[in-house]
Amino acid sequence: MSVSPGRGCRATVRTRSTLVEPTTTTSQRTDDLLRSVGAHPAGVDICRESTYVWRSSFKPESIFTLRRSALIEKQVRQDGSPSGAADAVPDAGLVLSIDQGTTNAKALLVDPRTGRAVASGAVAVGISFPAPGWVEQDPAEIWSATVGAVTACLAAAAGAVPVAIAVTNQRESVVAWNRRTGAPLGPVLGWQDARTAAACDQLVAAGVADEVRARTGLSLDPMFSAPKMRLLLDRAVAAGVAAEDVCLGTVDAWLIWNLTGGAVFATEAGNASRTLLFDLTSLDWHPRLLEVFGIPATALPEVRASDAGFGVTAAGVLPAGVPIVAVLADSHAALYHHGCTEPGAGKATYGTGSSIMTPCLGPDAAPAGIATTLAWLTAVPTYAREGNILASGSALDWMARTLGGDADRSGGAFLTELAADADDTGGVHLVPAFTGLGAPYWDRAATGVVTGVTGGTTRSQLARAALEAVAHQVADVVEAIESDGRARIDVLHADGGATASGLLMQLQADLIGRPVHVADASEASALGVALLAARTLGLVPTDPIGGTDQASEATAPAIGATERAARRRAWATAVARSRGRTVPPDGSVATT
Repeated sequence: MSVSPGRGCRATVRTRSTLVEPTTTTSQRTDDLLRSVGAHPAGVDICRESTYVWRSSFKPESIFTLRRSALIEKQVRQDGSPSGAADAVPDAGLVLSIDQGTTNAKALLVDPRTGRAVASGAVAVGISFPAPGWVEQDPAEIWSATVGAVTACLAAAAGAVPVAIAVTNQRESVVAWNRRTGAPLGPVLGWQDARTAAACDQLVAAGVADEVRARTGLSLDPMFSAPKMRLLLDRAVAAGVAAEDVCLGTVDAWLIWNLTGGAVFATEAGNASRTLLFDLTSLDWHPRLLEVFGIPATALPEVRASDAGFGVTAAGVLPAGVPIVAVLADSHAALYHHGCTEPGAGKATYGTGSSIMTPCLGPDAAPAGIATTLAWLTAVPTYAREGNILASGSALDWMARTLGGDADRSGGAFLTELAADADDTGGVHLVPAFTGLGAPYWDRAATGVVTGVTGGTTRSQLARAALEAVAHQVADVVEAIESDGRARIDVLHADGGATASGLLMQLQADLIGRPVHVADASEASALGVALLAARTLGLVPTDPIGGTDQASEATAPAIGATERAARRRAWATAVARSRGRTVPPDGSVATT
């Protein structure tokens, strides 16, 4: 890694910001590819077989060697004055924010002056469960859905041309592809995929868990990327692909590769910090970690700072030459959106799973079951404590399906309406350990259970139990983050689809005993990374660093400490049963 000009950082903090521009051949080939993908489903097959030109050298005359203000001016001149929705911001320009999540690809065209989207598009992404504990997606579908979302967004904006692109993505999921052809070498192994649990157990037995946690801040768990990378690498080599032709990356690297027509193979530092291969002190891949997991350095993308620049687009859905100026992992982007840059403020994202994060002062060890992660890397690194819940939105969807919910409505909306008829759960608890339990337990042997069911249990009580399960899991993480006395979340900012449930937000405030502020914009991750892009380009002020979240009125706790403690004890009993543990007569249960 090297120091970006003018940023004045240590060499270990920054990566190169000079970029590779796609060749004419690559641009034309990618143009044809994207048109095919957008025209008919057969385009997916074209994506699998398309050939890319790989270039590892950097051009000093790259667009990013220009001053950022000159970059904006140049982009407007060469592309023409934006039309349609972009006419409202002729001076500032628009940032295209791409959000590739577990179940959807979204694109927002964001006005950096207001932090609001002026147009958007979304395409669903399929997910499969071919065996117990296996969670897969199609890399080509992820890319084609991204193309579809961008196309819809730009069409809604009457052809407006963005001055820059920002990318945010699901974390830990792994893609393998052929360096020479760009073709995927297997399915995406999703962040929920637990098939490498045995490999993680073997590493724990080998005595490397403490070393890995000390360097990465992470536990040895199959959620994280490295074991999945090794599995995909072994499969590719067994299928006859030369190891030196295998590219391994998280979803951000896959999107960057395709957006640039194969010209840039890079990953963002925060995404890299979720792989088990990234050292939180050196801020790069660590040779010892590569040795532990058997991953060749040549298979991994270059690590770049969150605002370092990630190349320019090849011709296709977007005009050639639009710079990709900012990348953040989805949970990290939400934290940025909320303006949580100092200890004391935290956020919970309610998606398929949930991420609870709060900034911390450095890469010091967190309490057991809690990760230390790199939130983002700009001029200096910002670290965070984090706990990951494996099933929150997916738990709501499961219960909604079980109770006969409408497929056209979200699980959270259906359950909230149904639960309105129940004042409590009647002693029922759902522990949604569908692929085990995440933070703070990290127990992959745990199984999903519903406890306390009687002949008098109602559908409304089951619905309320599912909502409470999400709130209890978040409370577990908040308590664990604070357990060593070196961190505290005084206010919890909330984002994600499930925050539309007022009942869930009230339950959340009740069970953590502090106010919950719900973001007034549903797309926190996309808006957060768009804000970073706007600051990178100088479109908005960078100091003081605050988010774009203008929270609605806070939801305050409505129960007292005694009732809260009783409900938390009852939940701990249900968790113990999920983990196959004997519950003491007094109901006291350890949380780790």
